[in-house]
Amino acid sequence: MDKYTYIANAHGAYIDELYKTYQQDPESVDFGWRKFFEGYEFSNAYSENGHDDSDVALATPTSGGAVAQGESEKEVAVRNYIYAYRSRGHLRSKTNPVRERKDRKALLDLKDFGLTDADLDTVFQVGEVIGIGPAKLRDIVAAVQKIYEGPIGYEYMYIRDPEVLTWLQQKIEKEFLKFNPGLDYKKRILSKLNEAVVFENFLHTKFLGQKRFSLEGGETTIPALDAIIDKASELGAKEVVIGMAHRGRLNVLANIMGKTYEQIFSEFEGTAVPDLTFGDGDVKYHMGFSSEVDTPSGNKVNLKLAPNPSHLEAVNPVVEGFVRAKIDCMYDRDPKQIVPILIHGDAAAAGQGIVYEVTQMSKLKGYQTGGTIHFVINNQVGFTTDFEDARSSIYSTDVAKIIDAPVLHVNGDDPEAVVFAVRLATEYRQKFGNDIFIDMVCYRRHGHNEADEPKFTQPQLYNIISKHPNPREVYNKQLISQGEINAELAQNMDKEFRQMLQDRLDLVKQQPLPYNYQSLEKEWHALRRSTPEDFNQSPETGISEEVIEKVGKTLSSVPQGFKPLKQIEKLLKDRKDMFFESRQLNWAAAELLAYGSILADGKIVRLSGQDVQRGTFSHRHAVLRDANTSAPYYSLNHIQDDQNKMEIYNSLLSEYGVLGFEFGYAMANPSALVIWEAQFGDFANGAQVMIDQFVAATESKWQRMNGVVMLLPHGYEGQGPEHSNARPERFLQLAAENNMFVTNITTPANFFHFLRRQLALPFRKPAVNMAPKSLLRHPNVVSPIEEFTKGGFREVIGDDYATAKSVKKVLLCTGKVYFDLLEEQQKSKRKDVAIVRMEQQAPFPKVQLEAELSKYKNAKVYWVQEEPENMGAWMYILRTMRNGVEDVVARKPSASPATGYNKIHAKEQQELVERAFAI
Repeated sequence: MDKYTYIANAHGAYIDELYKTYQQDPESVDFGWRKFFEGYEFSNAYSENGHDDSDVALATPTSGGAVAQGESEKEVAVRNYIYAYRSRGHLRSKTNPVRERKDRKALLDLKDFGLTDADLDTVFQVGEVIGIGPAKLRDIVAAVQKIYEGPIGYEYMYIRDPEVLTWLQQKIEKEFLKFNPGLDYKKRILSKLNEAVVFENFLHTKFLGQKRFSLEGGETTIPALDAIIDKASELGAKEVVIGMAHRGRLNVLANIMGKTYEQIFSEFEGTAVPDLTFGDGDVKYHMGFSSEVDTPSGNKVNLKLAPNPSHLEAVNPVVEGFVRAKIDCMYDRDPKQIVPILIHGDAAAAGQGIVYEVTQMSKLKGYQTGGTIHFVINNQVGFTTDFEDARSSIYSTDVAKIIDAPVLHVNGDDPEAVVFAVRLATEYRQKFGNDIFIDMVCYRRHGHNEADEPKFTQPQLYNIISKHPNPREVYNKQLISQGEINAELAQNMDKEFRQMLQDRLDLVKQQPLPYNYQSLEKEWHALRRSTPEDFNQSPETGISEEVIEKVGKTLSSVPQGFKPLKQIEKLLKDRKDMFFESRQLNWAAAELLAYGSILADGKIVRLSGQDVQRGTFSHRHAVLRDANTSAPYYSLNHIQDDQNKMEIYNSLLSEYGVLGFEFGYAMANPSALVIWEAQFGDFANGAQVMIDQFVAATESKWQRMNGVVMLLPHGYEGQGPEHSNARPERFLQLAAENNMFVTNITTPANFFHFLRRQLALPFRKPAVNMAPKSLLRHPNVVSPIEEFTKGGFREVIGDDYATAKSVKKVLLCTGKVYFDLLEEQQKSKRKDVAIVRMEQQAPFPKVQLEAELSKYKNAKVYWVQEEPENMGAWMYILRTMRNGVEDVVARKPSASPATGYNKIHAKEQQELVERAFAI
């Protein structure tokens, strides 16, 4: 945040300091203050006596400095008073329905500005600032208090874009005062409140004591979401994607998404049977849902509620990635056609770091989705923790300030104010394409779940809540008090409410909403689920010589006028030699050939991660930079006319958020090869929640296929404990039911086929590859062109050096250690020892491995790995092969993945290889 914009009005001394800054450099201060100082100097320069008084010091409420003649001092004081309300009025707004707000020292009394009651009948020109023209001070006070101390608290003065600031001020200071929904709209609001309350009463009556994470106390969420969807549809949205946690989820499913009471009822009864061919399912308040609804304004909107785990806020990046995929593939890159809504709890929004990560992603080229509407259901309690113990910031939404996102704090007991706030937020998102936060302050009627006793930790608060009417009752009373028409409306709605509740209790049948599948959904339907037999042999994924030549030419040339760096000139020459002279491709060439061939097939390739354009180890160079201008050149975008662009983005320094985004992207589009590459495989630690909750369990928990690929650099090369081990054991522990591919590949051609296999299979599986580092430039790690034109991925690669009938020992291994073993085998001419590579560990290639080992009838099999014995694949191999393997050759069990000393590493590696051959 700017040094001054938020606190500038807090005390006169700050204004003095700000004015001095303005005098040195007018552009360095906020637009609003700049205009104020310009006006102030004009007033001083041409005061009533017509003299130039430009040497007069800035007058402030407390500075005691010299002032302009006439009314100048008072005018400045009143202007400061108005600006202070714009900046800090939210600290006094009536947003809390159940308890008094804490005194945040807003300093908004007249005395704080050198004004007194004696000034109340004085007319001030500065009233024009808030649109009421020259006005008495008492009218100015009444106006700013009505605007800024009402049921909505506005935080927006830190925004640095003058257009946005002016637009918001118009909305806040003019439109809210005039906002009075018509009778039909009031009926709609009350109807949605009725639905919300009926639903909770229904479940509370039928399923007393069962966990449902009720919305009671926050029922205004339902008319709020209804208003967002309606307004978004008016402004061009065809789809809305919602991510939320548990609280209120079932109510949203019933009253926003249109899921029938009967479906929800059967889940509570336990009679709903999951499709066990696709996994075990998850609890009712985790699952996703899709529907198509008609809005009050007469538009059709496709709604999606993303599945989410109990890990708070983990769904956020998944929603953003899902939305981005739709923008790229379905909506012609127009974000106005699809709107993401993230519904947060206040404690989670403040406490979970993923909220910060996703907020930082919002304006980045690779991750922007045209703005997100953040809706905070602010219960003021997280599990049992009061908000004072849950955050250091005043608000749970203070993360918004890092991207200049406005925040609207609104009283959840005032449905009309909530509706105004969310409609304004939707309009803002559609107009400016930026994030905005609505903080709906409400309460939680029960404990964390319905069996919990909240009075244990908040007895005083829950004494108040127990006597407090629900938002429907509050609004009903408000309508009755407003006059005859509204009173009659309220009575009729009350009858409908009671009948609706009785109907639900009598289990009157509801018809499920009709649904039309979208184009990407039809692509998913064209796929099928995998069978165990699918993993006995990978499909053919070779490409034609013609495609190789096209991609090779593209990769080895640059456009006229492009000046590459000297190192890149050599790279281009080497590429040309590989494709057209030696016809042997190294790792980078094979990888780029895979991407190019997929793009030439009309599919999408999306790759993101830290430094992926160049590659952590400077191997990829998918994007070249002009030496003089730094202009980028995306080689793979120039293969042929009818191709998609290579989407390759250097990410922010995030693992959790970025992997979640890519998972969401892959969840939306089955025809995209979506890859996240860690800078080092060890960094996947930071994304472990996403791996456990989404990647590994996507079929079992969420009953969704997903083809996201993770490339995790892995291998022991003396780079220490944080740069050696991608923890393959963790992925292998998660591997079951053929849920994902886990590989450690040693040849460029096999990596090429691995990438192409992701889209060639008639189903989708996540894939995790322990990617190479030193092998990127190893002289033996090359593949002839012929291996790219035929065949497919090889799960197991046998030994073509040993003499099969004399082999007494098979060293079974995976990854880089193979080349250490190979060097020793050939140096010592050990034809009696065969080295077999398991390029894929999961799903376990039983058929392929048995075929290879059957060549060595009298041999004993040993597993060799460079990781410590308690890490790597050993425990998985032992469990999977049972009695088929004699023992392991590995580093000693260790608490840390690797030594930090290069000499010790080299000694360990040498001893490991010697032991493998000496057994």
